[in-house]
Amino acid sequence: MNEQYLTYYSHHLNRNVEMLIFGHWGYPVLVFPTTLGRYYQAKDHQLVAAARPLIEQGKIKLYCVDSIDADSWYGKHLHPSARVHNANQYYLFLHDELVPWVQRQCNAPRVAVSGCSFGGYHAANFAFRYPYKVSHLFTMGAAFDIRMFMDGYYDNNVYFNNPPDYLPQSNDSNLWNMDIVLGTCQADFCRPANERLSSILSHKNIRHWLDIRGYGTHDWPVWRDMFPQYLSRI
Repeated sequence: MNEQYLTYYSHHLNRNVEMLIFGHWGYPVLVFPTTLGRYYQAKDHQLVAAARPLIEQGKIKLYCVDSIDADSWYGKHLHPSARVHNANQYYLFLHDELVPWVQRQCNAPRVAVSGCSFGGYHAANFAFRYPYKVSHLFTMGAAFDIRMFMDGYYDNNVYFNNPPDYLPQSNDSNLWNMDIVLGTCQADFCRPANERLSSILSHKNIRHWLDIRGYGTHDWPVWRDMFPQYLSRI
């Protein structure tokens, strides 16, 4: 399985963003790390290994990108307005810089996005904000409401990064064409968040699969089971 380490300089972030890329060819899938995780986390926790057959067959190509959680949502040393500003810059980096580069590299009109736990939030927020960029959204054990990180602070930037707030008002036609999977399990403490988001999607008649497993918990073993199954939908 081809593996490549890459640093991508972001003008929006004024820093290098590290990533690991797996595969020689295939449909591009961005993978976001969990809370404060790094770009190598999906490899270390065998999420990449779970997808190896699809990667080696050239069906998918994984882009495991770094986060800036420590300087955004989890940056308790910053005022909440600075946290959400930095988060916005991260999503602009994805939208304006990284995703167009990935699309050109893979000759793909759109990308798939995925992530476990807080990585699932990143994937969902990007997909719902920019649905014209995303064909598939796969979340595993995710939560979607970021107001808990804002210490009571709320403005338009918070609103437009909080899917339970802005998604009910969104009417982008691409939402109805996206393949959406919300993966969770009965014992997952994030299950209610997935059920709530599923309810919002259902109210808008947006096709999706709320996959509630009867085994596992909020941890890597169940996510490793989910990941290749979801990727096979591409």
